[in-house]
Amino acid sequence: MITANVNQREQPPAPPPESESPREPEVEQERERERRREDEACPECGGRPAVDEERGETACVDCGLVLSEDAIDRGPEWRAFDGEERGAKSRVGAPSTLMLHDKGLSTGIGWQDRDAYGKALTSRQRRRINRMRTWDERFRTRNHKERNLKQALGEIDRMASALGLPDNVRETASVIYRRALNDGLLPGRSIEGVATASLYAAARTAGTPRSIDEVVAVSRIDDLEFRRTYRYVVRELGLEVLPADPESYVARFASELGLSDEVERRAHELLAAGRDREVHVGKNPVGLAAAAIYAAGLLTNEKATQSEVADVADVSEVTIRNRYKELLDAAEAEQSAF
Repeated sequence: MITANVNQREQPPAPPPESESPREPEVEQERERERRREDEACPECGGRPAVDEERGETACVDCGLVLSEDAIDRGPEWRAFDGEERGAKSRVGAPSTLMLHDKGLSTGIGWQDRDAYGKALTSRQRRRINRMRTWDERFRTRNHKERNLKQALGEIDRMASALGLPDNVRETASVIYRRALNDGLLPGRSIEGVATASLYAAARTAGTPRSIDEVVAVSRIDDLEFRRTYRYVVRELGLEVLPADPESYVARFASELGLSDEVERRAHELLAAGRDREVHVGKNPVGLAAAAIYAAGLLTNEKATQSEVADVADVSEVTIRNRYKELLDAAEAEQSAF
């Protein structure tokens, strides 16, 4: 009896029937994606949920149903009101960013020539630290690709600071330049040219465009090289850059001229009427925005001279005179149609 029991235990399990064979991995992955989409959708209307970080809630953007609440706040427990206080209270390093060639993951040796206690270094220690800095810099850029990327990202940061562009535009420009470098678009073209084209395309994509004249003014290349390089980068990378919207320039021009919100609102209305009448077709969007600002100032009795608007927008006064009449005629045609 004991032998029989042992033999029964040692017998391998019977294979599963063919009907219970494991399913294909592709089918399993597709069903998993479908279940995930169903879990993420709103159970009431099937809409898309969004997270409100201030309230700690997840609610549907279509019907407003609160799906979850009391979410965990993963931010710091302290508050800071300026950069110095934030740096003093922070207990971690800076986040990784694409705006640096090493994504900010490497460390550096400071240039203060002081030790951990704040005491000045001796001449012998300074010479030693300088040699360490030199080798540290060489190791951070070990090949020509990293040196190229470091120079280009520094150029992007310099131009973005001069143009007043936010960090998201700089990040996007860094991604575009990295793509151009990886795809081998740099041979035969200057680093400054591709960096300028990347920044211009990123600003257009983010909805904070700058005119070509403004970009060329802070760049180290001329207008012809910039236009040629920009067309090449957009074509080779397949970037979907929409034509610049004149309305995206209005707020900046009105702010620099010190005009009120009413002027800005009327300028948007004039541009909307001009778009309905197809006045913007074939026209420079910067010139249209400047003309809308000038025409809105006339309508609200808050005048800005043509020369002032031309200086801010970097267009000629003739362009403003021609375009603002077209916008006013389009607005009158829109009113008469109703």
